[in-house]
Amino acid sequence: TELNRNYSEVTEFILLGFGTAPDTQILLSLFFLLIYMVIVVGNLSMIIVIKIDSRLHTPMYFFLRNLSYLDLCYSTVIAPKTLATFLSKDKKISYNGCATQFFFFALCVGTEGFLLAVMAYDRFSAICSPFLYPVRMSQQACVRLVMGCYICGGINSMIQTGFTFSLCFCGENRLDHFFCDVPALIKISCNDTSVNEIVLFILSAVIILTTTAVLLVSYAYILSTVLKIPSPHGRSKTFSTCSSHITVVSLFYGTVFFMYAQPGAISSPEKSKIIAVFYTLIIPMLNPLIYSLRNREVKNAVKKVLLRKLS
Repeated sequence: TELNRNYSEVTEFILLGFGTAPDTQILLSLFFLLIYMVIVVGNLSMIIVIKIDSRLHTPMYFFLRNLSYLDLCYSTVIAPKTLATFLSKDKKISYNGCATQFFFFALCVGTEGFLLAVMAYDRFSAICSPFLYPVRMSQQACVRLVMGCYICGGINSMIQTGFTFSLCFCGENRLDHFFCDVPALIKISCNDTSVNEIVLFILSAVIILTTTAVLLVSYAYILSTVLKIPSPHGRSKTFSTCSSHITVVSLFYGTVFFMYAQPGAISSPEKSKIIAVFYTLIIPMLNPLIYSLRNREVKNAVKKVLLRKLS
């Protein structure tokens, strides 16, 4: 049919990015490069420090190491290609390249959402059931929980990628974004996209609601337990182990909600791009900084590694 023939003609997309003047493009490329370098250094440092310091071989830091892997992976899926489009006249990405980029991005972001919920459950187990904690969070249990996060993230990614790339684009291949994301792809499709928008909304809502439920219940029990501690110093010390996680959760879920869990978000490409910069680059850059600056054990481990290298 005519529709199928036009659909087959779209073998690549043109990433319009921010559509700014060449001078602005250079400034943007420097901004993206600087942030990406901080992401790589920060997250690799976190992974290495947790790996080599035996005092950090605990469930909490096992999950934190996986969080750094995910931040490094999904920023790497986006940033190098974005930098290439900024610095080159060739703004193209192949159809298969676009699908691959989106699949791995959705996999990492979905997995991170589930991992943050698992990290809240870990804090709940450590604070509310300290005697059962070694059993609940054994090495095998931790590995299973992380594998479960990847499986759930993978299912979400396969569904979203399958639905999005089954759309017809009828020759229109200019993507008003700096990477392949659902809202931008839906906007240029010539199909009725109402089903895709509903699927996107339902998947985002299910992930956000289920993981938020785990977070809220975990922290409700944690707060209840902390308030029963008689000394203010004891309460402060116990709750301080959760402060970094609460900050990271607020940043991640806030941006994901504004980007995907609102039906109207798709209609505003400029807003989508700004929010996308925040969760593809800013959050992966901030996460290791938040955990290192607000966590005494990580700071001490970093100092120990630096002193060992200097001596």
